[in-house]
Amino acid sequence: MAMSFDPFSQLDRIAQTIFDTSRQPRMMPIDLFREGAEYVLHADLPGIDPGSVDVDVDGHLLTIRAQRSAGSHESSRWLVQERPYGAYLRQFTIGDDVDAERITASYDNGVLTVVIPIAERAKPRKIAVESATESSRDTGQKAVSA
Repeated sequence: MAMSFDPFSQLDRIAQTIFDTSRQPRMMPIDLFREGAEYVLHADLPGIDPGSVDVDVDGHLLTIRAQRSAGSHESSRWLVQERPYGAYLRQFTIGDDVDAERITASYDNGVLTVVIPIAERAKPRKIAVESATESSRDTGQKAVSA
């Protein structure tokens, strides 16, 4: 099987070398949705050591950090190296409607799941509407009609 030379991939690799961004935190793709009484965030972090994942809340800021190491391939001659390594970082502003004390996180099959419960005070609630007639019956008084 012969390998063909692709000049565009070579240019891409040269550009990555010149504009090396490995020192800057990398973005992680996410899905965020509301399901019932909670927000659910899924972040793709394949190949990440679960021990390097850090999720914290500081006021209204939810921060997710993770680290993927390059591995030890000192004696190897790279042919293609497209899988990024280094620090990953995402930050989200959360509102007053969440219960920050009950946020949970789990990591499974390369996906970090963060569950953010909605605070009781922020959940919609039904308010009973009483008529003046019902109200006067409860107090034993007669309703005054106009």
